[in-house]
Amino acid sequence: MSARHFPESFVWGAATAAYQIEGGVSEGGRGPSIWDTFSRTPGRTLGGDTGDVAADHYHRWREDVALMSELGLDAYRFSISWPRVQPGGRGDLNPEGVAFYRDLVDALLDAGINPVVTLYHWDLPQELEDAGGWASRETAYAFADYARAVARELGDRVEVWTTLNEPWCSAYLGYASGVHAPGRTEPAAALAAAHHLNLAHGLAATAIRDELGEETNVSITLNLHVTRPADPERPADLEAAHEVDLVGNHIFLGPLLEGTYPVELRQLTAHVTDWSFVRPGDLALIRQRLDVLGVNYYSTNYVRRREAGEPAGGTGGHGAGAASPWVGLDRVEFLDPAGPLTDMGWNIEPDGLYELLTALDNAHEGLPLMVTENGAAFPDVVTDDGQVHDAARTDYLHRHLDAVARAVEDGADVRGYFVWSLLDNFEWAFGYAKRFGIVRVDYDTQVRTPKDSARWYARVAATGELPELPDGEPAGLAPTAGRSDA
Repeated sequence: MSARHFPESFVWGAATAAYQIEGGVSEGGRGPSIWDTFSRTPGRTLGGDTGDVAADHYHRWREDVALMSELGLDAYRFSISWPRVQPGGRGDLNPEGVAFYRDLVDALLDAGINPVVTLYHWDLPQELEDAGGWASRETAYAFADYARAVARELGDRVEVWTTLNEPWCSAYLGYASGVHAPGRTEPAAALAAAHHLNLAHGLAATAIRDELGEETNVSITLNLHVTRPADPERPADLEAAHEVDLVGNHIFLGPLLEGTYPVELRQLTAHVTDWSFVRPGDLALIRQRLDVLGVNYYSTNYVRRREAGEPAGGTGGHGAGAASPWVGLDRVEFLDPAGPLTDMGWNIEPDGLYELLTALDNAHEGLPLMVTENGAAFPDVVTDDGQVHDAARTDYLHRHLDAVARAVEDGADVRGYFVWSLLDNFEWAFGYAKRFGIVRVDYDTQVRTPKDSARWYARVAATGELPELPDGEPAGLAPTAGRSDA
């Protein structure tokens, strides 16, 4: 296969999240978040790790902006810490927190890097969780007020306003399986949380445009699940994959893009909830114009119909919690993935990204797409020359960018790609054990070292040309007995 070329307008970026890199959790007037509470609870994170220091971006952001400039990035996708700018989740903004993000945005623009802001990447102010969290409708209205206030402060200097990152994780991992903050295992609360996150998006999109103008670019980022039947000739397995699609994808795509929840979804979960949390007018509030849909992609899943009496199996890479995140899917079994795998135990299947992008483009004509997260954790080794020669990560990025290029060539309106992640960071429940960054962070010294993958990515971004795809199977780790999620 010859080299592939991306459009000149294609956006090359990198992504991070506030709690994973900032540190400074008790500085500058920041209040506690659900992740501060969760990570301080014994047994919740590997080794008891917390985001108290993380990659110390709160103090080293100038260095990190300079690093992005050296890599030639067009854009930087980062999240604003809600408890840093509004410590209790309501009321007046914290001037020190606002100033931190205003200075960051100004520095990015001075360096020619467009800021892509995510307003919520999982760090809910603890006071709001104490009042019910995302299972409470009031949290959606608090979020809209927060979004309006931040939009007022940062104004039109932000290229794209992303309301939420991966609401599936917030709802299901936080409120159903409990492997993410706030660590609750309440299936009905998880479905209510999913709806209130949808509502929060719609209310926030309206608030941002009220503040900055109807032309303001608003987005949301979803981790949409590519799920395959274990046996495509077996109707029961096809049905199982369809059910995952409903609970994993269409609980968000339906209201966001079509103004409805699928009837099948309600039927599938009727034994869990009566859906009375959906009030008249909610779906109209949720369905606001999307200027771009962010797509996060890492792996695929294979499922089969579990027969009555068979033990439950797997969660699709989403942790070994006290309960399943897949609310309503009691008869769906997720199979252990075949290799090659990343260090997270996730399979490496670039074709899944191609299929996802083309399917979205076909189903939602006129909706621009952007790959807002894609990347891999591997057990990086610092060699005697002080460098990280991460061939497996470079291979992963190469093959997935090839999938994006194929989708673009076949007509999908994909506008850009953000590698996950710029920096090694606090990887949620896995603490500091997993490294996703294209830049290594020494957590003892906070020294940043671009890995080989960073230099490779910088060359692709500079030229818009993807070299010929390597022959052979993707590089990765051997299959493991199971898999887990951060």
